[in-house]
Amino acid sequence: MAKNKSTKKHPKNRSKGWLRSLWSLTWKLSLIGIAFVTFYAIYLDQIIAQKFEGQKWHLPAQIFSRSMALYPGAAVNHPQLMAELKLLGYRKVSNPRQVGEFSASSTRIELWRRPFLHPEGNQAEQRVMISFDSLGVNSVKRMSDKRELAVFHLEPVLLDRIIAGDGEDRLFVPTTEMPSLIVESLLQVEDRSFYEHHGVNPFAIARAAIVNITAGRAVQGGSTLTQQLAKNFFLSSERSLIRKAREALMAIIIDFRYSKDEILEAYLNEVYMGQDKARGVHGMGLASQFYFGRPIAELTVAQQAFLVAMIKGPSYYNPWRYPERAQERRDLVLRILMENDKLTVAQYKAAAESPLGLRDGKKSVHQKLPAFFAVVKNELRNRYGDSLLNQSGVKVYTTLDPMAQDAAEKAVVSTLKSLDKRVKNVQVGMVLTDKYTGGIAAMVGDKQPGFEGFNRAVEIRRPIGSLIKPFVYATALAQGDKFSLASPLADKPITLTNEQGKTWSPKNVDKQFSGEVSLLEAFANSMNVPTVNAGLAIGVDNVANTMQKAGWNEPIAPYPSMLLGAVNGSPLMVAQVYQTIADEGRYRKLTSITAVLDSQNTPLAVTHSASEMAIDPATDYLVQYAMNQVVAKGTGKRLGAAFPGVKLAGKTGTSNDSRDSWFAGFDERNVAAIWVGQDDNSKTGLYGSSGAMAVYQAFLQQRPPLSLRMSPVQGIVNGYFDRTNGAPMQPNCHNVINLPAHNVSYKPAANCGESLSWWQKLLGE
Repeated sequence: MAKNKSTKKHPKNRSKGWLRSLWSLTWKLSLIGIAFVTFYAIYLDQIIAQKFEGQKWHLPAQIFSRSMALYPGAAVNHPQLMAELKLLGYRKVSNPRQVGEFSASSTRIELWRRPFLHPEGNQAEQRVMISFDSLGVNSVKRMSDKRELAVFHLEPVLLDRIIAGDGEDRLFVPTTEMPSLIVESLLQVEDRSFYEHHGVNPFAIARAAIVNITAGRAVQGGSTLTQQLAKNFFLSSERSLIRKAREALMAIIIDFRYSKDEILEAYLNEVYMGQDKARGVHGMGLASQFYFGRPIAELTVAQQAFLVAMIKGPSYYNPWRYPERAQERRDLVLRILMENDKLTVAQYKAAAESPLGLRDGKKSVHQKLPAFFAVVKNELRNRYGDSLLNQSGVKVYTTLDPMAQDAAEKAVVSTLKSLDKRVKNVQVGMVLTDKYTGGIAAMVGDKQPGFEGFNRAVEIRRPIGSLIKPFVYATALAQGDKFSLASPLADKPITLTNEQGKTWSPKNVDKQFSGEVSLLEAFANSMNVPTVNAGLAIGVDNVANTMQKAGWNEPIAPYPSMLLGAVNGSPLMVAQVYQTIADEGRYRKLTSITAVLDSQNTPLAVTHSASEMAIDPATDYLVQYAMNQVVAKGTGKRLGAAFPGVKLAGKTGTSNDSRDSWFAGFDERNVAAIWVGQDDNSKTGLYGSSGAMAVYQAFLQQRPPLSLRMSPVQGIVNGYFDRTNGAPMQPNCHNVINLPAHNVSYKPAANCGESLSWWQKLLGE
């Protein structure tokens, strides 16, 4: 009986033992799980801290254009400033009421400039009145006190950002600089309880689950902004419970460690906002530029709502492909704002009735400047080494003039298309400099300006032909006691023999000889034989020395053929020496960079080459005068006829057998050097005036020239010279020509007797 009783209790004991074992296993596993989660959370915490407290993002190196300087006498006219403001995204209004707006009359522009970071320090917003006259800027006055400013800068154009290998592009904007409505919209649409929850919102997750189950598909998400940030920062887009659990844990850690404002700032600068070809557009700051072409602080209510609307699906709501979808989503955001008393009914209606107001989607927000950027990168490499552009947040301020670059590209495309009908496969290299700063203003290295390949503006080496002649004559005119613009030069057949017995007989282009011509006539009409005679008289070595002092940085073989351009060079090399002529004889090494700031906006050290006087200013003035005559009535007269009343300086050049067509010249603002030819060095049949000069003429049609001021310099007088023998004469003498001359050498005869012809003497005149 006892045995049977003991047997009946046995199953209960076994059940209790099983439960006891299960409980023991459960709490042990729970402890292990808690330990695992704790250690995993510590691991995640280290990853999060490293990201948040270190460098959150690798900010692309930013490349800026030159900052347009406006001051009394600046060579900037009314239309050019209008074009610059349009490029910068300023809005034209009847009366500027906020930053980013301007108004204009025929002679004045009132502008409310944006604040911006200048290499010399932060520039505050400022409202000014800019007045113009026939020469350019007449005055710049501050509107607050009518004070005239010595110099006023516009912000530079952001040309490009050099992104890292991850393909992410962003423009960091602190939350304090974000419009408050964007923050309000984001919270209302994406996470209303952001300031209440601790990284995860269980109620939102439950609500989304019910909605999704009811709909039979995923129509609503329960992720908080913090969870979205965790996913964007650390996780992939994989849909799995493990990834979701990891996201939730990271969100809790982020919320525990950092303030809501820090989280919000990180989100606003991290969120994916669209795709710009191979670049991912991240953050509200860059999205504002990408969609609207202006800073986020200047967006309208409707545009701010649009940015928040795009978060849900940048591809699905792509406004250029699906404008109806995008507008419908934007209007939903506006309605949510109105329903939550963030907008009045009137504000809602006005915003909802406005168009999207997008920038031109066909135009890239990045400037494709392969030729210029190659020069910039090379200069950076030489100054700072290879690693600079890989550093986060670097800002590079360049010399590029966006308006000059645009005009140059249009001129190249239109002219080369026309020339290609006459000569197949012609190519081009073009360099423009800023006459006043000595910076490279524009560069084109291919007839397809955006093509990244052989940069003919820098890399070619071709005979420069008659482009060397201004330096031959500059060397001669420097000897004011021997040469003037009126000096007669022999134009007769000559033959030279070298040490090996080889002969050289230079000829004029028309194969004709006129016996004798003035130096100015020989210069203007690019006559070869008189040039050789002048060069031999002053010495070939001296001409080479003038070229090298003016900035020619490669060896010049001192042979007589050099006097007619048997010297190989590139458009950049030509631009360098012609910049010296345009700058009153002062040599300054051309540069593409004005300043570089590191991630803390601290300027990096820059060593600027000292300027040197290469050509005496008085001599240089005479050369400029002669180059003006080239355009007025010489080989460049077609250019002069295209711009009547405008003083331009220029020189055409053609190599042997018309293989290379060259032009170099300048107006009051830019110096240009242009080559047109074929890569295989074939004959083109183009002269300097029919090839390269045509590109320059098309450039000036795109960017109307400013007439040369040609202000007289010390040491120059107006002289009178005998047309026959070049002797200095009195103003009232017969057969004289009025020309500028060195005052030290202008010593006219006391009377006109020696200059009279036999028939004038016979008549007693």
